[in-house]
Order: sequence, then C-alpha cells, then structure tokens
Amino acid sequence: MDRFMERAVELSLQNVQEGGQPFGAVLVKDSAIIAEGANELHKVQDVSGHAEMLAIRRAQQALNTDSLAGTIMYASGEPCPMCLSAMYLAGIETAYYCASLEEAVQAGLGKSKIIYEDLQKPASERRLSMTQMPLAESQDNPMEFWVQRTNKS
Repeated sequence: MDRFMERAVELSLQNVQEGGQPFGAVLVKDSAIIAEGANELHKVQDVSGHAEMLAIRRAQQALNTDSLAGTIMYASGEPCPMCLSAMYLAGIETAYYCASLEEAVQAGLGKSKIIYEDLQKPASERRLSMTQMPLAESQDNPMEFWVQRTNKS
C-alpha cells in the first residue's frame, strides 16, 4: 500500500479509537503531505467536519489559496458527495480511496449512498425540497454586481 494511503488509514484508525468514525484523509503535493484530517463529527458537531473537508481547508489556509490544482487526495473511505464536490471546486484532479461506499454501508455508515442515489433523480423527485425564489424588483442583483465588479478589473 502507498505510504500516503497508509497514513490516511492510520488517521482513520486513530479516529475510531478516539470515538470517531473510520475516516482519514491526506492531501499531497509534490510527493509531500501538505494537510491531513480525520472525521471530527464526534468532536465539533459539524456535519462538514469530514476528513477530506478538513484536509482541504487546512491546505488552502496553509497555502493561502483556493486552488489545490496539482494535489492528490488519499482517503481511507470513498468520499461522500460533499467531499467530492469540494475536491472538484478546489481543483483536485486525482483521488485514491481505500474502503468503498458499499463497505461503508455494510458498516452502518450509509448516508452517502442515499445522497448519491438522490442526486441521480430529477430535482423535483429528491428528498430535499428546493424552490427558487426570485429577487424582489427592489433588490440589487448580486450576480449582476459580481459581473460588473469583475469586468472593471
């Protein structure tokens, strides 16, 4: 097994010993670890406290950037939809994982599977009801303001 994946698995095992879930992540650039994380839901009651999310946050803060292009994510488990989306948004192009989504479901950690399945459905059939609310005519449009601001530069 790759040394970076070994570290991700080590973090996940430590996390279980501390009362957390079996998820650890390591973010690598130029063959060096730049950030790592372990699931912190049991410590901070924050649903975004996933291992991959923490590694991404820490790397972006350490590097003072929102782009993590050129980095590689090593995760002890297959990333959930939130972590996968964050990896896309951060520009991470390569990720490796150890335990599959199916293994997580068998271990009783199957929320990600439900979300992945729900995202395959049309928006009108998803479990989370979402309705667009247009701006009031009296409100300034943040998207138009963004375009104006960025076009002036």
